[in-house]
Amino acid sequence: MELWLDASIDGQNVANGSTRVWEGRAHDVAEVVLDDHRAQEEALSLIGMVPWVLVRCSDWTMIPLENLVAASRGSGTRIAVAITNEVDLAGAAFALEHGVDAILVTDDLWEAAREMAEPRESSGDSSDSAPASVATAAITSIESGGVGERVCIDLIERLDDGEGIAIGSVAEALCLVHGETVPSDYVPTRPFRVNAGAVHSYALMADGSTRYLSELSAGEDVAIVSSDGSRRSATIGRLKIERRPFLLVRYLSGDSEGQIIAQQAETVRLVTPSGGQISITDAAAGDEISILCDQRMRHMGIALEGGMVEK
Repeated sequence: MELWLDASIDGQNVANGSTRVWEGRAHDVAEVVLDDHRAQEEALSLIGMVPWVLVRCSDWTMIPLENLVAASRGSGTRIAVAITNEVDLAGAAFALEHGVDAILVTDDLWEAAREMAEPRESSGDSSDSAPASVATAAITSIESGGVGERVCIDLIERLDDGEGIAIGSVAEALCLVHGETVPSDYVPTRPFRVNAGAVHSYALMADGSTRYLSELSAGEDVAIVSSDGSRRSATIGRLKIERRPFLLVRYLSGDSEGQIIAQQAETVRLVTPSGGQISITDAAAGDEISILCDQRMRHMGIALEGGMVEK
């Protein structure tokens, strides 16, 4: 983490070890005063467009800063934040475990900022961890999941056999829910539909982020995943939300434990490692299903290196 000295304020002394002396402007830095949600949107819009975004908070808040840290990962844009109170140094230095890329302080906070930066430098960066991959999981239990709001995702194109959307209650182990492509004696096929599950569940989007099912809307692109790991994108045409009975399915793959709360219906099927599918009403403990494993934590749906526990 870089330390910048704010020399734009009269009476500041140049401190030893400063990465940059800030004099009020620089060609590679866009400065934003973060005082409301519109300013946050402005700062977010600059990510990927400029080398640095320098944030000044009129009223110190962590959530907008965490949103900027998450959005900037891998974008080429780095985040700097101006700190005026010592109590805010730790929040900036360790936001989402990563922290900002630079802290701008006046000379009265210089020593405290330098001490805060030292553990950051020695903590390392685990950015080389493996991305999400399809794995085989074994169902460990199936039980009643109560009654609640179920979301069907209707796409503007048809799915093939063996394809589904990654859905689940645990971001590191999403279940592949099969499209309604399989004929049934009771209802016609709906090859454009995935009966995704309860409104709280995560869904994998085409850009690799996750969203809650309750947040989705027509026109957004979700990821279509096969048991062999291949992916493509498809656009949502409609969402259907209705009250339905649920089953809670728990599964395990190595150290990754996940669960999905899906509608108790014969037409809800889970993708299997062979590329086939199994109805949730026929599944039993010991059956194998395909899941998407990703050990990274997530903030606002964005994957980041770090730890997170969901149960």
